[in-house]
Amino acid sequence: MADAALRLKSLFEQLLGTPIQVRIRAWDGSEAGPPDAPTLVVRNRRALRRLLWKPGELGMARAWVSGDLGIEGDLYAALDAMSSLVWERGDDARTLAQALRDPEVRSAVRGLVRLGGLPLPPAPPPEEVRRSRAHLHTKRTDKRAISHHYDVGNDFYEIVLGPSMVYSCAYWESPDGTLEDAQRDKLELICRKLKLTPGQRLLDVGCGWGSMAIHAAREYGVSVVGVTLSQEQAAYARKRVAGEGLTDKVEIRVQDYRDVADGPYDAISSVGMAEHVGAERYLEYAGVLHSLLKPGGRLLNHQIARRPHRDESSYSIDEFIDSYVFPDGELAPIGTTVTQLERAGLEVRDVEVIREHYALTLRRWVANLEADWARAAKLAGAGRARVWRLYMAASALAFERNRIGVNQVLAVRTPDSGNSGVPLRARTWN
Repeated sequence: MADAALRLKSLFEQLLGTPIQVRIRAWDGSEAGPPDAPTLVVRNRRALRRLLWKPGELGMARAWVSGDLGIEGDLYAALDAMSSLVWERGDDARTLAQALRDPEVRSAVRGLVRLGGLPLPPAPPPEEVRRSRAHLHTKRTDKRAISHHYDVGNDFYEIVLGPSMVYSCAYWESPDGTLEDAQRDKLELICRKLKLTPGQRLLDVGCGWGSMAIHAAREYGVSVVGVTLSQEQAAYARKRVAGEGLTDKVEIRVQDYRDVADGPYDAISSVGMAEHVGAERYLEYAGVLHSLLKPGGRLLNHQIARRPHRDESSYSIDEFIDSYVFPDGELAPIGTTVTQLERAGLEVRDVEVIREHYALTLRRWVANLEADWARAAKLAGAGRARVWRLYMAASALAFERNRIGVNQVLAVRTPDSGNSGVPLRARTWN
C-alpha cells in the first residue's frame, strides 16, 4: 500500500509541531495534504537522509539542488508556506540538541529514520562550496568567491538578465513596465545622482558586464574605468564596449578595487558589489573609495541590507546563500553602512530605499529562467540552474516581506570648505 506521503506529512507535523501548508507527493506515488496547495515532491528516500543528516536550511538546499526534492505549482506560495518552518525559525528557535529532549520530536525523528533509512550521509551536490572560513576577504579568497558566482557562463546570464545584462535591482516606474526599461532607468538615476558631466572620470567598482560603464560614457560623455574580478564578465564587457564604439571612453580591468591607483576620480559607482566586502573589511572599502575621489567627488553605493538584530553578535551568514550562491557574502543594516562610510570621511547626503523594486526585478529574472529552463540547465548544469531559481524566488519573497532591503546611498567627499556641491533641494533626479 502506497502511504509514504501520509506518513511523511504526519512525521513532519509531529517534528515541527505545526500543520504544514503544502501537499506532499512521495516516491511511491502517494499524496497527502491540502489538495489546492503547491506540492512538495519527495522523489526518493535520499531526500530524507539529507534532511536527517543536516536538519534545516542546508539539508533542504542539498535535496533541492540535487533534484531529490522539487516543487510543483506556485513556487512562491510553496516557499512562503515553508519559510516559517525552514528559513525563519528565528532567534528563539531550539537547537537540535534541545529539540531532541522532547519525546514527540525523538519519536518523529525515529519515524523518519525508519522511512528513509540512515546509512552514511549522501555527498553534498558538486555545486556546494566547501572551504575553510579562515582568512575571509583576502584578495585571493574574494577572487575565488566572485568567480564562483559570476563565472557561471555569460550565455546563462543572458537568459536570466535579458538584454540589459544588469545584475542588480532595477528601478520601476510601474510593475507593468519592461525589465529593460527599468534597468535603463536605474542606470540613468545613478548617473543623475552622481551629476556626471562630459569630460569627468568615473570609476565603476564591480562593473559586471559593462552596462553602467557603457551608459555613462555614451549618454554623459564621461571616461570610465570599470573593475571586476571576473574574467568572463570582463571579456564580455570589453566586447560590448567595442561594439558600442566606446573603446576610447571605457576601460574594463580585471582588478581588485584595492589595487586601483590612478585616482582621483570625479565620481564612483558601486552597484551590488559592497555585499561581497564583508564586515571586517567594510571600513577599508569605504576608505579606499574616499581616497580615490577628488574633493567634492560623489559616491553612489547601491547595496542590499538586512534587518538589524537585537544582538548583532548573533548574526550568521545564511547557510544556503554562503554555500551555493555568494560565498563569503555578508549583509549589514543600512545604519551600519552609513556609519562606516562617514567614519571613512565621506558625508552621506541621501539614502533612497528601493526594496520593492528588487522584488519586482527578481520575479522577472525567475520568469526569464523558467521560460528557457531547458537551455539554461544545459548551459550551467541542472543543479546550478536549480540554485539560481531557488535563491532568486526566495529572495523576491524576502524583499516583499521586508526581511531584507536595498538602498542607494549618495555620499560626497566634502572638502574642508564644507561646500558639498549638493543643491539645497537635492532630489532633482526624481
